[in-house]
Amino acid sequence: MTEIGRAGAHDRVVNTLGAAIVNGDISPDDDLDMAALQERFSVSRTAVREALRVLAAKGLVGARPRRGTFVAPREHWALLDADVLRWRFADRVDETFLDELGEVRLTVEPAVARMAAQRRTDRDLADLEDALAAMRTAAGRPAADHVEADLAFHHALLRAARNELMARMATAIEAGLRLRDQFVHATLTSESTDKHAEVLLAVRRQRPKAAETAMRALIERSIADVDLAKKVHAHPK
Repeated sequence: MTEIGRAGAHDRVVNTLGAAIVNGDISPDDDLDMAALQERFSVSRTAVREALRVLAAKGLVGARPRRGTFVAPREHWALLDADVLRWRFADRVDETFLDELGEVRLTVEPAVARMAAQRRTDRDLADLEDALAAMRTAAGRPAADHVEADLAFHHALLRAARNELMARMATAIEAGLRLRDQFVHATLTSESTDKHAEVLLAVRRQRPKAAETAMRALIERSIADVDLAKKVHAHPK
């Protein structure tokens, strides 16, 4: 098998098994038989072993002497891993995750905005202004057209906070914004853009408390949009 062929086989096993575990098709504590996996995917033992190593790094599988490889308990999973998030939401909307992410964002992002107001550089301001301009251009268009600009703004704010641990939230925030737009089916309104502008103004003026307050209002609006969408989905016309 060529290098490309081996990589393709490896990726296929990782993605198929990972999605099956995350979506509950294979349950925690289920055994994963190496020979059965080789036969199922028509790949070498090496490809299966490498795929399981990748999944183990994400906390999805474990191994013990005499038992072999098995699906790890959910509490061991790296829930903020980019692949785990992608597998989890590829074909469905998880309302519980949206609720939990809203709580996390409401805790983290106002603090990020406060730190950004204290630590931002001219380059950070330029990145935030570019993202806001892109958001204004995308206002009124479908969600797919504006999500990248929205993400650019939040990523720029995370960088401006100068906190590496906070920056790790970027993956979860991105997944949450994409999933929210998939669920809410909303367009980027001028009101939403104005709320981002309020955050930027406070950051530019280096007013930490104002930046924190503006970001909290922005996240609370996002949570309210999700709650409204849940009611619509629960009682469709």
